[in-house]
Amino acid sequence: MDVCLMIEGQEGVTWDQWLSLALACEEHGFEGLFRSDHYLSFDHAHERGAFDAWATMAALASITERIRLGTLVSPVGFRHPSDLAKSVVTVDHASDGRVELGMGAGWFEREHRAFGFPFPSDAERMDVLTEQIEIVHRLWSEDQVDFEGRHYRLEACTSLPRPLQEPHPPLIVGGSAGPRSVALAARWADEYNVVFVDPDTARTYRGRIEAACEAIGRDPDEVRFSVMTRLLIGADEDDLRRRAAELMERIDEDGDVDAFIEGMKPTMTAGTVEQVLERLREFTAVGAERVMFQHLVHDDLETVALIGREILPQAASL
Repeated sequence: MDVCLMIEGQEGVTWDQWLSLALACEEHGFEGLFRSDHYLSFDHAHERGAFDAWATMAALASITERIRLGTLVSPVGFRHPSDLAKSVVTVDHASDGRVELGMGAGWFEREHRAFGFPFPSDAERMDVLTEQIEIVHRLWSEDQVDFEGRHYRLEACTSLPRPLQEPHPPLIVGGSAGPRSVALAARWADEYNVVFVDPDTARTYRGRIEAACEAIGRDPDEVRFSVMTRLLIGADEDDLRRRAAELMERIDEDGDVDAFIEGMKPTMTAGTVEQVLERLREFTAVGAERVMFQHLVHDDLETVALIGREILPQAASL
């Protein structure tokens, strides 16, 4: 089981915090650092800002040497696919081949309206995603691309330089394993990522991806399966409660700390070191090969160190 850190970049993460988080991931043995691709805070639009996701990844590439960098996920409404493909290749070169791209249809309507991005129906955003994924994939791998779709048109497009990674940077599709989403992943993706699910649900979703691959004659093992889960971890029960109180303050959650911890457990990951490891064992048993721990208290580097010290060595053998 590989372990990455996932940061909600729209929630007021300062540049100093980005630098500290990236260097902490390097120091403590994480496989990678991922971030959301949003421009607007979910609940604090007037207090918390957001740096651009791909500019962030490009800058972090220059101060890191080992960790992988990517988005979970870039919405289709923010960028033209030709521009997105070029941005990812730029970070691929800047990082010496350590970038990954997560793509999704987007969901946060208020954000799209605020910044003037189009936000059509769910079905049309999936249509756009279908075209975008094909265009990005082909621009990374073909000498010249002609594309005639409903939403995009490319004429004799030669996109150079090519990515450093062979055959191309990993392409991640994120979603809830709906029919269109898993069909897209089976056709184009290197990984499928699901969010805030329990192990039984993860097993169901993994089965849908396997069936979609088999339906087109692709080996299901070629599509890595990963889980993003919010993490609350403590060295012991007292430490867990202390960190829970900090998280509750960060997300404006009132109430009893113990009830908050128990409320996280069904679809997220909360507990002592051994309880978190047991959760990882459960995810491994249902086919997950990588976990992205969502870390919301951005200045808490102690938790990053605790994961590196107590979780990563044992996760590597799961």
